[in-house]
Amino acid sequence: MSTDIQHNPEKNPAENRSNGELIRLEQVTKRFGDNTVLDHLDFSVQAGKHVTLIGPSGSGKTTILRLLMTLTKPDEGRITVDGQQLFPAPEKQIREVRKKIGMVFQQFNLFPNMTVLRNITEAPVTVLGMSKDEAEARARELLEMVGLADKCDARPTQLSGGQQQRVAIARALAMRPQMLLLDEVTSALDPELVAGVLDVLRDIARSTDITMLCVTHEMNFARDISDQVLMFDSGRVIESGSPEKIFNDPENDRTREFLSAVL
Repeated sequence: MSTDIQHNPEKNPAENRSNGELIRLEQVTKRFGDNTVLDHLDFSVQAGKHVTLIGPSGSGKTTILRLLMTLTKPDEGRITVDGQQLFPAPEKQIREVRKKIGMVFQQFNLFPNMTVLRNITEAPVTVLGMSKDEAEARARELLEMVGLADKCDARPTQLSGGQQQRVAIARALAMRPQMLLLDEVTSALDPELVAGVLDVLRDIARSTDITMLCVTHEMNFARDISDQVLMFDSGRVIESGSPEKIFNDPENDRTREFLSAVL
């Protein structure tokens, strides 16, 4: 097991921070009715690392991202982010910790009544208290980075799906998060638009120190950007390692079976 995934729930939050851990899940269980989606899951992600979760649909991958975004709560266990407890924690603390996390969803979720520029500046101004001028300057930098510098005044409906997803990436980065969660960000796109979005994410992975936790079925992308790949099945990590190890020489039969179906 790679050192980025460490099974040691005895650590306290201060130790987590000093050891460079940004995310830690300890004995996290999540159920939907009689279905256990995450089963006493332990894992941690080091700051600055790019970790990709692969596995069949329903294996719990997206649930992890939703827990970190506080869109749902665990039934059992503890989650810490940058040494601060996310669950269980008072609502005020949850709101503060959540500011460290940005997420790009399958669907773009842009505000149709706002321009591209305002879609990106709205949260930094209202949540972080950033000045409008500073937020707009940051937004223009990010639009340049994602190749949409000329779309500031456009409305989302005037953009292609790939362009909307690139705006969503810029919007997530505008909050200056310590980590970026990516949930099947190309699954809603037409095939010809996928490459442009993945190229933007590759550039971000190579040019920034932001931590990435990614759920994807784009295996070549996972191979390119990941420091570590985790194979999920039935709410548990059944294998983890470098992309070279997981894709070229997996040890688990279930991993080999999954990869043979998707590669």
